[in-house]
Amino acid sequence: MCGICGIVAINTTQPVSRDTLLEMVRVMKHRGPDEQGIYNDGRVGLGSCRLSIIDLAGGRQPISNEDESMWIVFNGEIYNYQGLREYLQKRGHTFRTHTDTEVILHLYEEFDEDCVQHLNGIFAFAILDTKQNAVFLARDRMGVKPLYYTQVANQLIFGSELKVLLAHPDVERDIDPISLNEYLSYEYVPSPRSIISGVYRLEPGYFIRYDAQGLYRQRYWNVGLARSESRPPMNWRDYSAELYETLKQTVRQELVSDVPVGVLLSGGIDSSTVTAMMVQAYPGTVDSFSIGFEEASFDESPYARRVAEYLGTRHHTLTLTSGMAAEMVPSITDFLDEPFGDSSLIPTYLLSKFAREHVKVVLGGDGGDELFAGYPTLVAHRLIGYYERIVPWGVRAYVAPKLLDWMPVSFSNISLDFRLRRFLAGRGIPLQARHHRWLGSFFEKEKDLLLQDWIKPVLRETYAQAYAHARECDAHEELNQVLYDDIKMYLEGDILFKVDRASMATSLEVRVPLLNRDVVEYVTALPMELKLHWFTGKYLLKKSMERALPREIIRRPKKGFNMPVARWLTDDLRDLVLDMLSEEHINRQGFFRYDYVKHLLDEHFAHRQDNRKLLWTLLVFQLWYDAYVG
Repeated sequence: MCGICGIVAINTTQPVSRDTLLEMVRVMKHRGPDEQGIYNDGRVGLGSCRLSIIDLAGGRQPISNEDESMWIVFNGEIYNYQGLREYLQKRGHTFRTHTDTEVILHLYEEFDEDCVQHLNGIFAFAILDTKQNAVFLARDRMGVKPLYYTQVANQLIFGSELKVLLAHPDVERDIDPISLNEYLSYEYVPSPRSIISGVYRLEPGYFIRYDAQGLYRQRYWNVGLARSESRPPMNWRDYSAELYETLKQTVRQELVSDVPVGVLLSGGIDSSTVTAMMVQAYPGTVDSFSIGFEEASFDESPYARRVAEYLGTRHHTLTLTSGMAAEMVPSITDFLDEPFGDSSLIPTYLLSKFAREHVKVVLGGDGGDELFAGYPTLVAHRLIGYYERIVPWGVRAYVAPKLLDWMPVSFSNISLDFRLRRFLAGRGIPLQARHHRWLGSFFEKEKDLLLQDWIKPVLRETYAQAYAHARECDAHEELNQVLYDDIKMYLEGDILFKVDRASMATSLEVRVPLLNRDVVEYVTALPMELKLHWFTGKYLLKKSMERALPREIIRRPKKGFNMPVARWLTDDLRDLVLDMLSEEHINRQGFFRYDYVKHLLDEHFAHRQDNRKLLWTLLVFQLWYDAYVG
C-alpha cells in the first residue's frame, strides 16, 4: 500500500512547486514509511509514499514506461497482475520491475482508459501521459482505496487523504454546510462531497481524465443487483458449494505478497470465513489478531479465541481499557482528517497498531454485511411493516412512546431501550431515509435545535444522496435497493474509510477478500432469499461455512464492532467532552447552539437519555475543527 498525490498545472503558466509537492508527500508519510519519491517536470508533479509489499527492492515510485513518456503513482494491490504481466510481455512490453504498479502502466499503454476494466484489486492511481498531455486517475470498484481531488487556480490537485490537499497553499479550508448537515446525520460525509467546499472524493468505479480541455469524469463500473431478481427459485444447496469455492479461490489470490500476511479475526461470521479460507491456503501458521473490551457486553474476544482454537491459528488478543481510549481520543485527528462519528474507529486503530507489531499485511472480513444482507436493520425493515399492519394505531401513537419513557436507560452495547427507540424512530419514514436514521446519529428535529439559523437556508434534503442512489439502482425489490444504498454509502463512506484511515495510520495494509471482484460479481447475482432468509441474514454464507466453522459461531447473533462510548463519555472522557463542547468552543465556531448542546450533556450525564451517538458525533467534529480549521 502507498499514499499518492499530485499537482497538475498543464492549464496554467504557474510551475509546480517542488516544496509544495514534498510537503504533500510528507503529511502522508505514515501511509508508506519505507520509501518516498516524486516526479516533477514543472507542469505535472507526482508524489508517492510506499509501503513495500511486492518487489521490495525494485518497486520505488513514481515508475515510468520504457521511454519515460508515462509515469505512474499507485496505491493498492492488483491480485491478477501476474497474468496481466504475462499477457503484456506477449504484446511486446518490457518490464524493469516485478511490481503490480508497472503492470498498470503498461496496461494503460495497451488499452488507454479501458485498462481499469481488466484490474482485479484495490486501487487508486494516477498516470501522467505526456504524449496526450493528460493525467488519468482511477479508483477501484468498491472504493477500498481513497482518492480526493480539487481544482484550484487552474490546477488539479489530488491525494490519498484530505490533509494532503490541505497541505497545498491554494486550497481553502471552508466548511461545506451541506456536508456538515449530512455528517451530523450519517456520521460521515457521503461521496462525492467532502467536509471542505470544493474538495471531492472520486467515487468508486470512476475515473478522471484531466487535459487542456479540463476535467472529464466518468463511471466505468457499477454494482448490479437486477440479476438477482430474475433467477429461478433454487435451494441453498444449489449455490453453497460454488460460493465456498469462490471464497476459497479469492482468499488464495489475495495472499500474494513478499512479506508475511495475518488476519483480523473478530469472531463474527465474516472474519471467521476469511480466516478459515486463509488457513487452508497459507503456507505456514496463520497469525490472527483480535481486540477485547473490559465491558462484557462489548467483548467478542471469546468468540475469536474459539475460532482460532478450532482453526489452529497463532492468536493474539489486545484488551482495550477505557484508559487507553481516553488517552488516544484527543490525538485521533493526527490521522483523522475528516470528521467521522463512528466510534469503532478507536478499536480499529488500536487493533491495526497491535497487528502491525507482528505483520505488515492482514486480511479482513469487511463487506460481508453489505453483500450478504447481514445488518439487523434489514430485518427491522421487514419487522416494521408487520408492526404497522398488526399493532393498533392507538398503541403505536400513544402507548409505545409512554413505555419508552418508563424504560430505564442502559449504556450497555445495543441495549433493549436503545434498539426500541431506534426502531420506533423509523415509523412513517421513507425506506432509504429510515435505513440511515437507524444507522446514523442526529434526526431532523434534533438538527433543527442544534444548528444556528444562518446555516439552515442553504441546506438540502439530508437524505438526497440516498434517494439518488435508490433511483439509479437497477433492482426493483426494496431490500435490494437498501443493499445497493449500503454499498454506495455506508460501506464506502463509513466502513472502508474507517479501515483505511485506522490501518494506514499504523502503516498496515488491510485487504478485503469479500469485496474482491469475483466475490462481488457472484454474490450480487444471488436471490435475496439466499441472503436474508425470513429473519436470518447471511443465510447462504452461513450454510456454506457449516463445514468449516464451529456451529456456535455460525449461529451467534451479530454484535458489531462497537465501543462503550456511552459510559466513557461520563467518566474517562468527561473532561475532554466538557472542554470541547464548552460554551466558548461552540460559540467561537458559530455552527451550533450551545443551549441545546448543554441539554444533551445534562441528559446523558444524569442517565436520563442515552445521547452517546449525538455527543460523540459532536466531539469528533470539534476535535477535527480545532486541528484543521480553527
